[in-house]
Amino acid sequence: MKQRIILCIAVAAGLVAAFLTRQYMVGKDREVERELAKLARRYSRISVVTVKRDLPAGSVIQAADIGAIEVVESQMRSDRILQDDWRSVIGRKALHRLEKGVPLFWTDVEGGAPGQGRLSQDVKETMRALSINVSGAAAVSGMVRPNDHVDVIGTFTFPSKDRPDEMELVTFTVVQDVTVLATGAETAKNASGNASKASSYGTVTLEVTPREAEMLVFAEQIKGRLVLALRNPSDVHYEKELPRVDFDKIESEIERLNLYRQQTLLKKRQ
Repeated sequence: MKQRIILCIAVAAGLVAAFLTRQYMVGKDREVERELAKLARRYSRISVVTVKRDLPAGSVIQAADIGAIEVVESQMRSDRILQDDWRSVIGRKALHRLEKGVPLFWTDVEGGAPGQGRLSQDVKETMRALSINVSGAAAVSGMVRPNDHVDVIGTFTFPSKDRPDEMELVTFTVVQDVTVLATGAETAKNASGNASKASSYGTVTLEVTPREAEMLVFAEQIKGRLVLALRNPSDVHYEKELPRVDFDKIESEIERLNLYRQQTLLKKRQ
């Protein structure tokens, strides 16, 4: 009987030892796997673009110039050019001398990474970017800047309704509360902060709907003069039924408009 008890204890102890050994080995296996995963991440290799021959600065990169090499990913800058993106490099100029076998970076080629600094990335879906010719006084003395909001006012020469044989000047607001995407080549992303440089543009790029784009293009084609009226960015007020203005309209409305300004805007009393 005593021998049986001893045997049972020995078997139980053996099973416990086997279980503990198994757990220890599983833990070690997991630890090894974690270390291997760390090593794999640290020394994982990727294929990047290089050039097959030395290219002087200003060279236009051709498909025949492009090669690929494998490098350790963790040792590369984030702006490296992956082999899958090699087509995006073709036709671009080298900004400085490129050496054979050296990894190529987006900062090495004209234009940078695809989409980087492109105005198209700032245009909302369903909208369009359209440039119109306005500068100087027409752009509020050149003080309109990217991300400003403006109204576009046009002056045109039309046949007179009352005198069909004569032409008359007519002014009206074409679109209201439009976002300025760029002034000249300056966008919100590459704004220089130099006031004199910023005011020297000749075009302003607006974010408009396709229908508004058509109207603005037509307005310029008929030799209309477009002027921007700068708005407060927090002002979302929309003026309904703005009239067309000609000489007769100014003559008949000028007194009422001045009265409105004095009594309503300036809160003056007669």
